[in-house]
Amino acid sequence: MSNETFMIEEISKEIILLLMEEHQMDISEALKTLYTSDTYSRLIDMNTGLYTQSTAYVYEYLEKELATGQIA
Repeated sequence: MSNETFMIEEISKEIILLLMEEHQMDISEALKTLYTSDTYSRLIDMNTGLYTQSTAYVYEYLEKELATGQIA
C-alpha cells in the first residue's frame, strides 16, 4: 500500500466516523455519502493534493458540499 493510499484511507475512515457521530448516520449512509461526493473525488485525485490535508480540512469541504450541494 502506498503512503498516498494509506493517507486517503485514514482520512476516509475518520470522516465516516464523523458523519456517523455528527449527522447520526448509520455506516451504510455515511459510506455512501462520502464515496459519492465531489469531495471524495477530489480526495482521491492525486493532482489536487487534498489527501495531504488534515481530516478536519477535508471534512469542512464535505460539510460545505452537503449544505450547499456544491464544493467550496
